[in-house]
Amino acid sequence: MKTTRQLHDLGQSLWLDNITRTLLDDGTLARYIAEESITGLTSNPSIFDAAIGEGHAYDDAVREGNRRGQKGESLFMELALSDLRRAADLFRPIFDATGHVDGWVSMEVSPLLAADTAGSIAAARQIHQDARRENLFVKIPGTPEGVPAIEESIFAGIPINVTLLFSREQYLASADAYLRGIERRVADGKSPRVASVASLFVSRWDVAANKMLPAELHNRLGIAVAQETYRSYRELLASPRWKKLAAAGAQPQRLLWASTGTKDPSAPDTLYVSALAAPDTINTMPEKTLRAFADHGRLEAVMREDGGDCDAMLERIRFAGVDTDALAAQLQKEGADAFVKSWNELLQRIADKTRELAKGHAA
Repeated sequence: MKTTRQLHDLGQSLWLDNITRTLLDDGTLARYIAEESITGLTSNPSIFDAAIGEGHAYDDAVREGNRRGQKGESLFMELALSDLRRAADLFRPIFDATGHVDGWVSMEVSPLLAADTAGSIAAARQIHQDARRENLFVKIPGTPEGVPAIEESIFAGIPINVTLLFSREQYLASADAYLRGIERRVADGKSPRVASVASLFVSRWDVAANKMLPAELHNRLGIAVAQETYRSYRELLASPRWKKLAAAGAQPQRLLWASTGTKDPSAPDTLYVSALAAPDTINTMPEKTLRAFADHGRLEAVMREDGGDCDAMLERIRFAGVDTDALAAQLQKEGADAFVKSWNELLQRIADKTRELAKGHAA
């Protein structure tokens, strides 16, 4: 049995951290679904920047958008949602078969809104309306300003992928926002079935911390934080607060492992797939990581619900001089800043593409 299938059978969803029009057009995404147990996907500005900038797959759509007077963010949203609708339709059978637990795609609000609660709420509502697909998550960052936007969006019935989480504490804040949104729906007599996932970024911890740690602690911090967060996730699902909502018909906000491509060339290229095998979670991975795990990855152990050795490992890392609380806040801020940079580069890419196509048409 393929290792990707083993993970799927364990109860972990495998999602692709990529989308391009070429993946859709040439059947690669359909093949990943059929052969590698891929059951959803995520996207971000960097992914779309590369997709639009490489080759000519989007040229006709850019021309058509320009003809309708679209440009900048408006044009990008249409290009992205066009791809994501197609992907959502591919995943729709999985979405239906799993009772809406799996089979999702994701589209994020503008990263420029990371510190704008009201703007994030309005943008999430607009994306949800424009997408016209039940199985599309709107991504909102779990920043302090994003947390109330998550609650309000859940209350409004909008499925939310909480992004840019780096610690147990940040995860718990987003989980609490989800629970508050569902509790308010129950109090108002509305359906409690509004889906959500909470995305914990893993490998960026090690990129930041390795240079501060001795070699024997390299690439251990991200996994320890994930173990700690998984323990809290399991504790929440066992709590009376959650059980009351579950009895009313709510579905859990699933924990998602993000940033699972190995960044350290000296580490195994499947490190964050093997180490993060855990039931009732999602691992969203780049194509390179997916192919590596399908080729030579191994499912060696399942993450323990009690966090395993995470407390001892985190203590060793802190003793070695890493302030994990400060680093979590730093990583979230840097992540938000990086998405803003990618967003601006993406909009510039679209502007350049528009000029290039206009020049070619004029010629």
